[in-house]
This record gives sequence, C-alpha cells and structure tokens, in this order.
Amino acid sequence: MAEKACVKRLQKEYRALCKEPVSHVLARPSPNDILEWHYVLEGSEGTPFAGGFYYGKIKFPPEYPFKPPGISMVTPNGRFMTQKKICLSMSDFHPESWNPMWSVSSILTGLLSFMMDSSPTTGSVTTTVDEKQKLATASLAFNCKNPTFRKLFPEYVEKYEEQQLLVHPVQEQVSSVPTQAGNSTPLLDGLNRAEPCKDMKNQRRKSLPTWSLLLLVSVFGVVMALPLLQL
Repeated sequence: MAEKACVKRLQKEYRALCKEPVSHVLARPSPNDILEWHYVLEGSEGTPFAGGFYYGKIKFPPEYPFKPPGISMVTPNGRFMTQKKICLSMSDFHPESWNPMWSVSSILTGLLSFMMDSSPTTGSVTTTVDEKQKLATASLAFNCKNPTFRKLFPEYVEKYEEQQLLVHPVQEQVSSVPTQAGNSTPLLDGLNRAEPCKDMKNQRRKSLPTWSLLLLVSVFGVVMALPLLQL
C-alpha cells in the first residue's frame, strides 16, 4: 500500500502533467492503482522511431519519491525488450543514483532520450534501422489490441481508426456498389420488361390513320371491326 506522501506526490505530478503536457510524452495512472502508471512515447522525427507510439508501464514503490520506480515497455520497438525492466539511472536498477527531485515527466523524458540512443544496457536489444521503422509503423495497431491501452488512451484509438479510414476508403466504396446495383427484384424486372410491350400497343393505336378506321368499318361493320382495333 502506498504511503500518504507517495500518493500526494503522484497526484501532484499528474495534475502538473495535465496542466503542462510534455512533448512526445503522455502518462496516466491506473484507475485502480496509483502506483502503476501507463505511458506513451511518440518517436522523434528524424529517427528510426518516427511515427511510432510506444506504450509502457512505470511501477512506483510505496516509498516514492525516496525510492526509484521500475520501467518497462509493452510495444515492440527494436530498442528495448518488451515486458522486461529497463536499466536506467532513473530506474530501480540504480537506487544509488536516484534523486527524489526527479518526477514522472523527467523519468519519461530521460527514457525517450535514451531510446533514441544506441548505447547497450540491461533490457536493450540490437536491431536494424529498417526493423525499427517497420515496428514504428505497426506500433499503433499493436497497441490498440490491448484493452488497457484502449481504456486509458482513447485519443490514440481514435487516431488509429482515422488512419484506417484513410487507408481503406476506396475499398469501402467499391464494396458498396453491388448493393446499389442489386436493388432491383425479379418482380420489378418483369414489370420493366412488360412496359415497352404496352407502349408499343399504344403506339400502334395512336399511329393508325383515320382512313384505315373508316375502311375497316365499311368492310367489316362496327361489330366486326372493334376487335381488330383493340390489337
């Protein structure tokens, strides 16, 4: 259970982050446990991580800020192992170098800076630039499969859904065409085919000249001519 000083400190830091957001960094505490924070780092432009969104966790000890937190990353990134603690001077790997003046914002700013570096450390991995770029492209889709991420960072879920609409609009329009073309039914088709026949009979009636009518009446009589006029 967190100490009172720890809770007050973390609440204060969260208010500060909301009031003055840090560039490329977003962090929020778990609704059920203020000692567990979730963060998203946005890859810096001009680096292999550009366009990437890297989700991770910070686990604070009950004695914070007098003891350092543990830091891990969930999103595959090509720099750090996932679900493993990362060795930083600001993490619980080095309690001897921890400074109680450091905060969530300074921890994550330091992590982002260290991520852009290539120095090896406990929890780091070695990958090519191409591999990092591919992971950056796939990062948001990967994160949006995580229920906790979706709950804590709805703005990134919305961003991902907007990207999907931009990628697949043509496909959606094409798929809607058969629906429009298939609105007709056999009954309507039959009526449509019957209408021209009816019109042709009307045309024949309208086009019959007067002299033909008189000739039919004089030859066959009125009674006999009527059935012929109805053809």
